[in-house]
Amino acid sequence: MEYFWYIVAALGAGIGTGLAGLSAATVMVPILIVLCPSFGGEYGAYQATAIALASDILGSAVTSSVYAKNKKIDLKHGWVMMACIVALSTVGSYAAYVAGNVVLGGFTLILTFCIGIRFLVKPDTSKSGADSSNVHLGWREILISLFFGLTIGFGTGFVGTGGGMMMLVVFTAFLGYDLKTAVGTSTFIMTFTALIGFISHSLIHPAIVLERWNVLLVCIITATAASLISAQFANRVNSKTVGRVTGVILTVLGAAMIYLNYFRDMQLPPVAQEILHTTGVLVLFLLAAVCIALFCFRFLHIGGEVRRKMLHTIAFLLILVLLAASEHWYVPAFLSIVFAVIVYPILRVLEKHPFYTRLFQERASGEVRKSLLLLFGTAAFLITLFWGLAGSRLTVISAVLAWGLGDETAALIGRRFGRHKIGLRFADPGKTWEGSTAMLCVSFLAILLSVTAGGAGLSRALLAAVPGGIVAAFTEAVTKKGYDTVSVPTAASVIIWMALTL
Repeated sequence: MEYFWYIVAALGAGIGTGLAGLSAATVMVPILIVLCPSFGGEYGAYQATAIALASDILGSAVTSSVYAKNKKIDLKHGWVMMACIVALSTVGSYAAYVAGNVVLGGFTLILTFCIGIRFLVKPDTSKSGADSSNVHLGWREILISLFFGLTIGFGTGFVGTGGGMMMLVVFTAFLGYDLKTAVGTSTFIMTFTALIGFISHSLIHPAIVLERWNVLLVCIITATAASLISAQFANRVNSKTVGRVTGVILTVLGAAMIYLNYFRDMQLPPVAQEILHTTGVLVLFLLAAVCIALFCFRFLHIGGEVRRKMLHTIAFLLILVLLAASEHWYVPAFLSIVFAVIVYPILRVLEKHPFYTRLFQERASGEVRKSLLLLFGTAAFLITLFWGLAGSRLTVISAVLAWGLGDETAALIGRRFGRHKIGLRFADPGKTWEGSTAMLCVSFLAILLSVTAGGAGLSRALLAAVPGGIVAAFTEAVTKKGYDTVSVPTAASVIIWMALTL
């Protein structure tokens, strides 16, 4: 499970770097120290900071290269700050090692939330008509650069932030850069400060490289790819759009991380603590999934049916995240209902805007909100019945996987390769034998693997997977008007539960 959070953290870090020049630590460190138990030791936050710095090296390099191609880097007036930041970053690195986990972790959590609010309030940080080419590096600018450069340099080494956000503020608010030039210049500087900071951290604490090489590899590759894509996006839209997107991401991320990190200290009943914890995990997953989907829609030119199925994937994975993150059945059941109640009216309002139609490409008006309501209502029912009353969480997990993966495959295979309609009176006239066969095979595998992973023997897993796959495929083929969201997981749950208990 930790590898999932490594990827989420690196994706968030890369997106933040490419969009607004944020250092990887702003996003990565809070996620690693809060959600990854292996980073919970005495020097867990120090190691997380080093990994963030390593991710910043290539991430900032590819980001600055994109901004350079768009002529959005200006070192003519930023060299003083660069010299100060590089000089003080090593000093801050040693101070961070001495300070330890508490100071470092709490600072980054609060900083993430505050930066997000700042961008929501003022998405475009540049002054009206600002142009960095007209900036004169006089005594005032030199003093500003010295003061903030020394401060940011120490902070770079201390919290591993790379100084990106603080440089962004100085460049736009004090030196007159426009937002994109500030981002390009700050990421160029961060390439070098991150390299120095990572080397300093590694020399002081060699276990970062010797014991965490696998985490380093995953985070560096993921963050670099995300930085490249998000930088290309940022250079195609206006500065306000970039600021708003960055503000939303960081505000939600910061709030979720603060809840996850401090909820145990609140004088709340255990149920409320578990709800807060599960909600925080859910928000983090949803944030990462939506960001990935939007970037895929924007850059990969995904067609309507594939786009629909990506949203379908996010929906059923949300249920799996709820099931995995909760200890008691009533928490995911409750949150499923809350999620549907909150999102349904929001989608109803958004349906009036043109971008909603382009994004979801509904077959009928209100299709998405109707499907969402049915899905999460069904999830709450199945969780209550099979986990709450029957005591089998595995039944719900297997059924949701069988429906989610099977229905997705059936739709894609049926539309692309389906040539033979089922043609039976009781079947949906749009369904094909090719699609239903794909549904059967994938549902069978989903049930077999999940039941086996859940601790049941192979014979018991086959006893659940064979009839479960057949029933899931048959139910999907005969269910009309999109109600397979209800019928398939319900039918599969009954079969799986019988196989596991009888």
